[in-house]
Amino acid sequence: MKPSGIRKFFDIAGKMKDVISLGVGEPDFSTPWPIRKAAIETLERRQIVYGPNRGLDRLRGCIADYLQRKQGLSYSADKEIVVTVGGSEAIDIALRSLVDPGDEVLVVEPCFVCYSPLVELIGGVAVPVPTKIENNFKLTVSDLEGKITDRTKLLILPFPNNPTGAIMTREDLEPIAQFLRGTDIMVLSDEIYSELTYGKKHCSITQLDGMQERTILVNGFSKAYAMTGWRLGYVAAPAPIVSQIVKIHQYAIMCSPFVSQNAAIEALTSCDNEVKKMTSEYDKRRRYLVSEFNRLGLTCFNPEGAFYVFPCIKSTGLTSEQFCERLLYERKVAAVPGSAFGLSGEGYIRISYAYSLKHLKEAIARIELFLQDLEKEKENG
Repeated sequence: MKPSGIRKFFDIAGKMKDVISLGVGEPDFSTPWPIRKAAIETLERRQIVYGPNRGLDRLRGCIADYLQRKQGLSYSADKEIVVTVGGSEAIDIALRSLVDPGDEVLVVEPCFVCYSPLVELIGGVAVPVPTKIENNFKLTVSDLEGKITDRTKLLILPFPNNPTGAIMTREDLEPIAQFLRGTDIMVLSDEIYSELTYGKKHCSITQLDGMQERTILVNGFSKAYAMTGWRLGYVAAPAPIVSQIVKIHQYAIMCSPFVSQNAAIEALTSCDNEVKKMTSEYDKRRRYLVSEFNRLGLTCFNPEGAFYVFPCIKSTGLTSEQFCERLLYERKVAAVPGSAFGLSGEGYIRISYAYSLKHLKEAIARIELFLQDLEKEKENG
């Protein structure tokens, strides 16, 4: 198993001075005050104890209310929701609840780095399903055709997408749902960036007819609420699947942090406006970076979700790894090679805009100098 391509460059940058890091998808905003206040009050009440395996009753109720309010989905707080230690644990135990050794899991790429390694850890077979820039990095039925076998157990849908910023609208999802209805394939829908969309409201595949009963929905608090270090996520799924997920969670983790759970209740019940403010700021950064990369000649897909841009660096003649290594060592800007997110990411780099506009402008200035250096190299043969 290869180490994370994201962490590789993050660790190198951490040992260098004066590096502008654009590598990690971690919001630069402070966790909204009402959330922090709820955590402080929990500490002052000395409620630093183990909680129920499934998560606090009130939090699961708030999650159910949130899914109903935001997406019109009906989930039983008692039987169909589990609170986890971040979205990462949610993905892990969802996979372990379904995938047997030899089962095949369709992994839509480019995608976050954890899916294929987690599938392989449990003896499953990760089957890459590349998406294409000409389709705006959206999954299509033609992408799936030819990938399905009698061993296919699960499709992982990572939208809004990390690293591309692509989203799937209802119109995009309907053909996928129609295709899956004729199979026994389950879906794991990773919706950690569902609140971070620009101009179009997020649509979950669970909203389509017949899909909720075959989908494990994963979400969390890290990205939308700037709560990465609070380590809190959740699974919403049919009761028979949740009953298995709970057992794995029970023995591997036991419960999520009590303080974080109380804080998350506040996030879901009173922080919609804070999320909107952060999303508005991300949108400004998004538009700035897309414009600047296109100006520099690195054609940049216009993302509609998450907080990443995915510019194409093929014109430089360097691989994604070479580009990022040289950019880091020569101009002290840390980015992530697109190849870290699957073979279809080769020729691209991922830039996170979960950083201030001032930070991004300095990075762009350095990237421009780096590109000028590369151009001089070409001229000099």
